[in-house]
Amino acid sequence: MRRSLPVFLSLALAPAATAQTAAAQTDPQTNPLWTQEKVKNYLPHMTVPEVRDFLTRSDMVLIPVAALEQHGNHLPIGTDYLNGVEQAKLVAQRADVLVAPILLPGQSPYHMGFEGTITLPSPLVQEVYVEAVKSLIAHGFKRFLIMNAHGGNRAITTFIVDRINQETAGIAVDLGAVSGPFRDRDRMASVPTPPPDELDRHGGTPETSSSLYLMPTLVDIEAAVPAEVTLPAHLEAMLPDVLAGDPTALAVFLAEGLKDESTGKGTSSAEMSSTGVWGTRHPAEASTERGRIATEIFVDAAVAFIERWNELRPPGS
Repeated sequence: MRRSLPVFLSLALAPAATAQTAAAQTDPQTNPLWTQEKVKNYLPHMTVPEVRDFLTRSDMVLIPVAALEQHGNHLPIGTDYLNGVEQAKLVAQRADVLVAPILLPGQSPYHMGFEGTITLPSPLVQEVYVEAVKSLIAHGFKRFLIMNAHGGNRAITTFIVDRINQETAGIAVDLGAVSGPFRDRDRMASVPTPPPDELDRHGGTPETSSSLYLMPTLVDIEAAVPAEVTLPAHLEAMLPDVLAGDPTALAVFLAEGLKDESTGKGTSSAEMSSTGVWGTRHPAEASTERGRIATEIFVDAAVAFIERWNELRPPGS
């Protein structure tokens, strides 16, 4: 089937390298591949004293729930993990929240037809995140923003949030859900996007645009090609309603689309798409500007929610 910040640029930059870091970059006896600089409030970069100091200011942790899965010919396997972590880092430059990535893979069985995908069962993913949160609670953290960075983890994220609230002393929310009321709808409508006349989902122009902004050196846009997509007949028949914005059609479409080959639905990515991209629009129609605006809208909304949560329940209360 074929149907025809300025402020954020500064936030995306890590703090200036120390003299030791600068020296290491020119020292031939150190790792020539090391290019990272220390990022504020990013747990993997922090020392114990820094975490201890953070706890005097805040008890809030932002945890991306990601995936390692195919994203077509032009985006890396780690797209969901990397984009999620980079968005979380941007939030943490403006709000005192600890960014704690826990796990790279998520639930992605319907992408296993493409090499490199790693998938884990839902109960295991849940258990890892809940146990990690228990560790953070033991150190004094109380509030948890669980941020879904992969569509296939939506139900898992809901379970993780509920289990934290039901089984631990922690308090958790789904950041995607709670930040919704704070999103700038007018600005979102102004984002330059292609017309909604083609299927354009997994690995398509929205994800490619975000990736061009968040991790530009890992996007191989020259390798992008339009996917040849073949849908089961009944999904093909409802596609016009989906593209027209019918919420019922979309719900039914997504309930069947992108499911494990073992279900017999015929909708795993390898069964539907020649490249793994679930859409027929050329990914090269993506733009860095679209990714920047979408990211800014999300980060602004996340920061606004965090500020409101701190008003309702100040740290340490």
